[in-house]
Amino acid sequence: MRNAFINTLIEEARKNDNIYLITPDLGFSVLEDFENEFPERFLNVGIAEGNAVDIAAGLALSGKVVYIYSIIPFVTMRPFEQIRVNLAYMKTNVRLVGVGAGVTYGPLGATHHAIEDLAIMRALPNMIVFSPSDPWEVECATKESINHNGPIYFRLAKKDEPVISDTNSEFSFGKANFIKYGDDINIIFTGNASDIAMEVYSALTKNGLRKANLISMHSIKPFDSDTINKIIQDEKPIFTIEEHSIIGGLGSIVSEYIAESNKNPVFKRFSLPDEYSHYVGSQKHIREKFCFTSEKIIRDIESLI
Repeated sequence: MRNAFINTLIEEARKNDNIYLITPDLGFSVLEDFENEFPERFLNVGIAEGNAVDIAAGLALSGKVVYIYSIIPFVTMRPFEQIRVNLAYMKTNVRLVGVGAGVTYGPLGATHHAIEDLAIMRALPNMIVFSPSDPWEVECATKESINHNGPIYFRLAKKDEPVISDTNSEFSFGKANFIKYGDDINIIFTGNASDIAMEVYSALTKNGLRKANLISMHSIKPFDSDTINKIIQDEKPIFTIEEHSIIGGLGSIVSEYIAESNKNPVFKRFSLPDEYSHYVGSQKHIREKFCFTSEKIIRDIESLI
């Protein structure tokens, strides 16, 4: 995903002199091509995330479109006050690009994990929260972000994610991306839980046992209320999958819509628990420790339906 972002940004920067990229001393092996081609529009501000946001806000108020790239906890939580006041409140054209969704940076410990970011960022007025499932969604969103008025948060995985979308379909913020269509159940996922969601879909639809809608909900905010309300009214089982805390993310949003509806479909959230990981190891290792695996999710769904 990060390569899709930077390659698309370079293409857009060749056409638009107002595009700037800032990093608080991260992004090595990713950002060099942009830096080499546009040195006057690339800033490494050092390990000073609050300054990065303040500089970006100033540039945006001068008519620039500014992207800040870092690991998720350092681009969202460390400079949160500056984000709240100088980006969200002032509605400046700054795009926060965070990599390492969920426990992607497993070996680096809880300080580098991103399990609270969806909840935090979607609470900010004026902030778009984008959690893509594949490089195609990243490419489309990067292009659309150039002319968007206001701040955007990109929640990216790391690298080597496959394209699972129909690349001939239409993309827009606030519109769900249907990966597969079915009539029996609904599997709604976001971001880097795409690999688990695909495995769950494949197992449930094996030999035609279950026909599932498989939906990438890349826009956490604005949320696709039309799609989720239609799904709820159909009263077919709904399951959400996300590599985020069970509090405040995709599952919480869907449960809010269900609570305000007049329907009561079978519903369950699959996510990380409300705790920090004291396990040190790969993303796969931490997922297994927290029982966030396709095998566990498949068993739970089958028992529920």
